[in-house]
Amino acid sequence: MRLDKYLKVSRLIKRRTVANTACENERVLVNGQERKPAYRVKIGDVIEIAFGQRTLKVEVVDVAEHATKDSASALYREIP
Repeated sequence: MRLDKYLKVSRLIKRRTVANTACENERVLVNGQERKPAYRVKIGDVIEIAFGQRTLKVEVVDVAEHATKDSASALYREIP
């Protein structure tokens, strides 16, 4: 699954266009490297998202095309 779509489906970022922009503005790192929105997300990838002063770091646990509001948080695990 594409990185921008994964960020939307997992509800880490609310809209896919915002996720796409964040990737292009170098606010999203995967495994410590900047990635384009078309990067293919795999289980085990570590994604870091810069939200202003705060950085969110998560590990990909599952990749699903669709997720409900309740099951979206099961797609990733937060890393301190």
